Amino acid sequence: MTDAHFYDHVFEVARQVPVGRVTSYGAIAKFLGVGNWSRKVGRAMGMLDGVQPPVPYQRVVNSQGLLTGGTEGIERRKELLAAEGVTVIGDKVQDFKTVFWNPSQELNY
Repeated sequence: MTDAHFYDHVFEVARQVPVGRVTSYGAIAKFLGVGNWSRKVGRAMGMLDGVQPPVPYQRVVNSQGLLTGGTEGIERRKELLAAEGVTVIGDKVQDFKTVFWNPSQELNY
């Protein structure tokens, strides 16, 4: 599978994360059948410039509920998540288990 093809799959899953919920890089990788590729999912999420339709990148966090990326990006993600009703304190999503959306349980592919 080419990187571009893999990224398209990642983006499609990320687009399905409901407003007010979050998922993780690892959960997306596992859903796509490549459970050890969470870093590659993270890399895909960093390649969103110009991707259409837009991908709600703010809804994809690490497995501990932490926002990752540069400081500027984290601040923007906090704003976007707050607007969706997700509480982030410091760099961590609060009530992570409650707002976590697992594509392996929610999507039927």
